[in-house]
Amino acid sequence: MKKLLAALTMFAAALLVTACGGNAAQDTKAAPAKTETASTQTTAATDSKTLVVYFSAQGHTKQLAETTAKALGADLAEIIPAEPYTAHDLDYKDRTTRATVEQNDPAARPAIANKIGNMAQYDTVVIAYPIWWAQEPRIVDTFVESYDFTGKTLVPICTSGGSDIGRSGEALATIARGAATWKAGKLFSPTASADEIAAYFKSIGVTK
Repeated sequence: MKKLLAALTMFAAALLVTACGGNAAQDTKAAPAKTETASTQTTAATDSKTLVVYFSAQGHTKQLAETTAKALGADLAEIIPAEPYTAHDLDYKDRTTRATVEQNDPAARPAIANKIGNMAQYDTVVIAYPIWWAQEPRIVDTFVESYDFTGKTLVPICTSGGSDIGRSGEALATIARGAATWKAGKLFSPTASADEIAAYFKSIGVTK
């Protein structure tokens, strides 16, 4: 009798384990892993016709770009360098550093790691960047040469520790692909308010 009870107990335990295992398998199947493509960056899934794209090595321009996207109700995308910039790369006092060498070479085109997958969706593209050595960073040159902006309106905005926007907007317009309408660019503080930014875009006829 004891042997029979022991056998029944073991059989019941086996059924319990099998049932639990089946539930775990169902949970795993119901929640598949999310797959992302590292080489392609798509912006927010909205029907916005305005994109704010930015390059920011130290975070200042990112802050401005995020506020600008909020002010305009725009999508946001980042220009990601294939080789990230280090603090040493940005040492303007050293003529041998990476950024100094790039900025002194008008033909330099640093590689970009990602792509904007839905560029055709946008009528207006705002390009935000820091001023390096009184110019736009060469990686921004890479960006404007990578897409066809025909029929779009482009607006350069920038941040800087001491320089104005200078002729960086004109430089970008000269090398960009496609017949686009370029608006006057503007230097903003990284902490510019959404109201200040919105007022500027209204003043240049981009928004109403």
